Amino acid sequence: QVQLVESGGGLVQAGGSLRLSCAASGRTFSSYAMGWFRQAPGKEREFVVAISWSGGSTYYADSVKGRFTISRDNAKNTVYLQMNSLKPEDTAVYYCAAGGGGWLVRVDYWGQGTQVTVSS
Repeated sequence: QVQLVESGGGLVQAGGSLRLSCAASGRTFSSYAMGWFRQAPGKEREFVVAISWSGGSTYYADSVKGRFTISRDNAKNTVYLQMNSLKPEDTAVYYCAAGGGGWLVRVDYWGQGTQVTVSS
């Protein structure tokens, strides 16, 4: 069993930056691929970014490529999402996820979500 707790969301102006963190409980954190999804009001949840268990491979949605960076620290059971050059369309609830597959095609665990609001 893995529990995921996100933090770092908030309100930021367009062009600004935020860093999200996802702290995981459980000894098997390093065996999971990790990632972030987001859901805007009235829209379906969408894939944002993922990182392999070792951190050696990363996968980005086209909409965030070049602006967002995912990283993980297996010693701290934490995954990070650095978000730069934020746009109003990045406004959403961001969910941390743990699972498997290169693009995190299988999600086994979800966090509770953290709100990110980007004002224009």
